[in-house]
Amino acid sequence: MIRVLVVEDDFRVAQVHVDFARRVEGFTVVGTARTAADCRVFLARQAVDLVLLDSYLPDEPGLDLLRDLTVDAIMLTAASDAASVRAAYARGALNYLVKPFTAEQLAARLAAYRRYRGALAADRPLAQDEIDRGWRLLHDGDRPAAPKGQSAVTVRLVSEALRRSGGPRTAAEIADELGISRATAQRYLAALAREGAAEMRLRYGTTGRPEHRYRWLAAF
Repeated sequence: MIRVLVVEDDFRVAQVHVDFARRVEGFTVVGTARTAADCRVFLARQAVDLVLLDSYLPDEPGLDLLRDLTVDAIMLTAASDAASVRAAYARGALNYLVKPFTAEQLAARLAAYRRYRGALAADRPLAQDEIDRGWRLLHDGDRPAAPKGQSAVTVRLVSEALRRSGGPRTAAEIADELGISRATAQRYLAALAREGAAEMRLRYGTTGRPEHRYRWLAAF
């Protein structure tokens, strides 16, 4: 589980962010902090993987705190001026979400962060294409939930079916499981492969005609 600390001075807003984060698979909220000082104390005492950080804190700007953090952070803030956004990225923020936002918007960014962590979890030197893929996955949640012409519901169903399989699947197998056409399954699987969430490999059978097989790559 990815351990989350919510840093937000308004306790009602903090609770909303806690509720949003808890709905996302693979995340657990380990605490909240209302000041930068509280955040530092919490991080010194307990392991945290990700901080959801507001810019406006009563004792210190969130951007100043961000510079000192040694864990990952995503900014959740009403500050939408270009200087704040540039400063946040320069000081290490992995993403930036402007208030007010929906549960779905935060969930998309958290899911992308989860996939990013999974892609860069190998205990060995990474190839450049692996590093590039990790970056793409990190910002996958910044895009609309489904490409133009695709259903967000179908994207989710195909993704979940492929993830559950634990191994390579064909479009025909996914289509049979979900009750959709093979062409539809193929189109959605190909889109997942283009976005880096799945890997496509060709398998040649006895007829010599290649078969497209897809394997889930994103870590859940």
